[in-house]
Formats: sequence, structure tokens, C-alpha cells
Amino acid sequence: MKELQIGFIGQGFIGKHLADDFAERGFRVVRYALEPDYADKKDAIANCDIVFIAVPTPTTPIGFDSRILEAVLPLVGAGKTAVIKSTMLPGTTLRLQNQFPDIVVLHSPEFLREKSACEDTKEPLRNIVGMPITDERHQAAAEQVMAVLPKSPYTLITGAAEAELIKYAGNNFLALKVIFMNMVYDAAKAVDANYSVITEAMKADPRIGVSHMNVIDQSGHPGSMPGRGAGGHCFPKDWAAFTDWYKVTCEQDTAGWAVLEAVEAKNVELLRTSQKDVDLLAGIYGE
Repeated sequence: MKELQIGFIGQGFIGKHLADDFAERGFRVVRYALEPDYADKKDAIANCDIVFIAVPTPTTPIGFDSRILEAVLPLVGAGKTAVIKSTMLPGTTLRLQNQFPDIVVLHSPEFLREKSACEDTKEPLRNIVGMPITDERHQAAAEQVMAVLPKSPYTLITGAAEAELIKYAGNNFLALKVIFMNMVYDAAKAVDANYSVITEAMKADPRIGVSHMNVIDQSGHPGSMPGRGAGGHCFPKDWAAFTDWYKVTCEQDTAGWAVLEAVEAKNVELLRTSQKDVDLLAGIYGE
């Protein structure tokens, strides 16, 4: 496996840490990004056996935007494998595979925390590889990708739609926990109860877990001030994108729409009131 040449498109906090890890483990690495240090490697990507793509897929006022991703996929050489790390709405991997039939397109969602991206890259809790088509070609490519990823205690090769939904479901579940605990905090204040006592008792229940209970926290977004709500680059945009997608996909579930929209409105209120990540909110919803 070390003889494979591994390419990386995008050198943000996801792509850079992943490329660093592969290089440290002895792989031949090619990095391409718009930054001057990497811009001259554009043509070299075509010679890479596996290409990990970590470019922005933002949620904008007009919805989920995969244009950057679609613009770089032609750089992958014919017969090679593209592994998309960027977050994608369910159905996107299959659409891209149909759009680029000369390469294998897989989706391997990332689960990095902005505050500990380096450590999470080296010691991932999960490695998931999603295939848009179940055939020998995609199965072999998925197994090869799984073999070169940093080792993790949990691995899964599955369908692309499952991999795409795993990412959204996980992020949005944690965002919901943050938002709900903010409401618990306000309820505790209203009755002069100690929020710390409540959370410590909740953490003792293994079904609940200990994470995402800090009400006043920084998101990890550079320049972010401590504030309230589910912030950062992932939570607000993923909730907005999933809400839009759910309303189209599950069009009869108007009660479900109402839940998603109400939670979204509450989170926007928390973020704006505390001035946490308001620049990211503007990118999602407009000024």
C-alpha cells in the first residue's frame, strides 16, 4: 500500500491534517490547493492512485452548494479513485459518479472536531467509506481506501447514501443536544437551580454521554468569541442544509419540518444574541 501515490485536493484543516498523517506514515503524497505552496501540483493529481478531496460544500442562502467539488473532480485521472471527505447531501455521491463515470467516486465522511483536528485525524473513532454503486469495482476501491486510512476501532463499508446520512445525522444530533442544553440552562436559571449539578447527574447516565453540555463555549472557528448555541463551520450549515433537503425528500412530514425549523430558529437566536459565529451565519442565511 505504501507504493500508492495519494493525492489531496484542499489543504484546509481537514485536508492538511489528513495529508500530514499520510506523509508521516510513509506514503507518497501530492497536495493541491489554491494556496501558493500547493498551486503548482494541479496536474500531478491525475497521476495519484487515490485522491482525497476536502473542499468547501457550503450552505448558502440559495441552498447546498457543491460547485467547488464538481470543479475539482475532473483533476482525478481516469481509472483512479476519488474519495470525497466534504459533507454532502444524500444522493450527491451517486450523482457525481454518474457525472464522472471514468473514475470511482466514494464518500468517506470526516468526524474532526475543529479544536482537536490533528489528534482526531491520527486516531479516528470511525472510518466509513460509502459506495454509490455496489459492484466489484467499487468494492475493491472501497477496501483499498479503508486499508490506507489511519486505523480506527470502528470501520464500515456501506452505501453512499448511508455514509452521507451518517454524517448529517451525527452532526445534527449533537447540535440538537447543544441547543436543548441551552434551554435546560435557561430553565435552571428561571427556578434558581444549579446547572452544573443537573449536568453532572445527566452525565452519569451512559445513554446521554458527557459531551456538548457546555452552554458558553467557543466553536473552534478562528476568531470566535465564547458564546451560546451550536456554532462552528459544521453545525449551523449542516442543520440548514438537512432542513432544506428533508422538506423536499419527506414532503408529507410537515410536523417534522416544523421541528427542524423551530430548532434552527432557536439556534440562530442563541448565536446572534451572544454574537457567536455571526459571520458564519451571514454566509448561510445572508446578512
